[in-house]
Amino acid sequence: MTTLPRPATTLTADDARRIALRAQGLLGAPDRRAGVSGVLRHLGAVQLDTISVLARSHELVPYARLGAVGRQAVESAYWQDTRAFEYWSHAACVLPVEEWPHFAFRRRAYRSRPHWNHQLPEGTYEQVIKQLQAEGPLTATELGGAKRTSEWWDWSGTKVAVERALMYGEVVCVERRGWKRVYDLAERAIPDALLHDELDDAECLRRLVRLAGESLGVGTRADIADYHRLKAEQVEAVIADSGLVPVEVEGWSKPAWADPVALATPPRGRHRTTLLSPFDSLIWERARTERLFGFTHRLEAYVPKQKRVHGYFAMPVLSGGRLVGRVDPAREGRTLVARQVTLDGPKAVAAVADALIEAASWVDCTDVRVERVTEPELRAPLAAVLARALA
Repeated sequence: MTTLPRPATTLTADDARRIALRAQGLLGAPDRRAGVSGVLRHLGAVQLDTISVLARSHELVPYARLGAVGRQAVESAYWQDTRAFEYWSHAACVLPVEEWPHFAFRRRAYRSRPHWNHQLPEGTYEQVIKQLQAEGPLTATELGGAKRTSEWWDWSGTKVAVERALMYGEVVCVERRGWKRVYDLAERAIPDALLHDELDDAECLRRLVRLAGESLGVGTRADIADYHRLKAEQVEAVIADSGLVPVEVEGWSKPAWADPVALATPPRGRHRTTLLSPFDSLIWERARTERLFGFTHRLEAYVPKQKRVHGYFAMPVLSGGRLVGRVDPAREGRTLVARQVTLDGPKAVAAVADALIEAASWVDCTDVRVERVTEPELRAPLAAVLARALA
C-alpha cells in the first residue's frame, strides 16, 4: 500500500468546491477561441448517452460552459476539428485523439478477457475487418446489420464483431451518424505516431490519474478512480508518482489529492448560471456531488414514473457556484416546458429563471411554460420573473 505523504496544504470545503468548478470550466471566463474542442481537451472526456430531451448530453456539456454554441458546431468540433474518438472511459465517451495511447491498458485488458456475453460466429470478425478496409467508414447496419431481432440486446454477429474490434483497438468509432456509431480502421483514423505509441500499463494509469486530477481539481482516490472508471488498486499503485499532491479538505473523511497547478492561484472569476446534463462530469459521482455541493443527484429516467421524485431528466441548476435547484425539461413546438421545478429557496428563483430562458433561446424556443413547482409558494415568483424576461 502506498505510504501517504503528509499533506502540506489544507483546503476549506469552499476552496475545494471553487477549485473543482474552475477545473471543470464552470468558474472563470471560458476560452471561447478554443471553443468546444477546448472544452473536450479541458475535461478529458465527455459522456455520450442515448437520451435526448433539450439536446443530447454531449451537446449539453459544452453548452453549460460556453453558452449558446451552435449544435452543429458541437458535432463538427468533436468529429472533424478535434479528431476525437469514442471509447470506454467513465462510460461511452468522446475523447481527444491524443489520449489514444493512454487507453492501451484497457484495450489489452479487453483482448485478454476470458468471457463475453455475446457469441462471435466464426469468421465474422475477419470479414468485418476486410469490409472496413475496402469500404469504410461504415455503420453496423452498413456492415450487414446491427440486430438479429427488434430486441435491443439481440446483436447480430456483425455487430458483435465490430464492437469487439472497437474494444481491441483495431477499429475506432470516428463519429455518430443519426446516433449510430460509424466505424473505421484505427490505422486510418488515428495518427500514426499515436497509433504505435504503445505505453505499458503503469504509464497509461499514471497519465489517466493525472488527467483525472487535473479535470477534477481536487478529489479523493475514489473520485479520481471514477473519472475514467479505473480500479481502486490501479489508482493506488500510481497516484504517488502521478504528479498530484496530497491535501486535506475540511469536512472530507478521506484523504484527497489535488492538481498542483490548481493550488497555485486562487480560483476567481465569473460563475456560470446554467442547466447541467445529469451526465455532466461535474456531477458524475454522487458521493462527490453531495460532498462538494450538499446536493443529492440521481437520474430518474430508468425509475418507474410513479416513483420519480424530481422527474425523468431532472437537470441540476448551477448558479453562483452552487446547485440551487432542478428542472425536468421538455419541448412542445417552440415552447420549453419545465414539467417540474425544484428550488432551493426564494433566492434560487432568479437563477432558475435565467437558466430556463438561456436554454430556451439555445434550442430555438420562444416561450417557457412551468407546469409544476415542488415548492408551491415559489410558483408565482418564478412565473413573474419569467414573464418579465419574456415580455
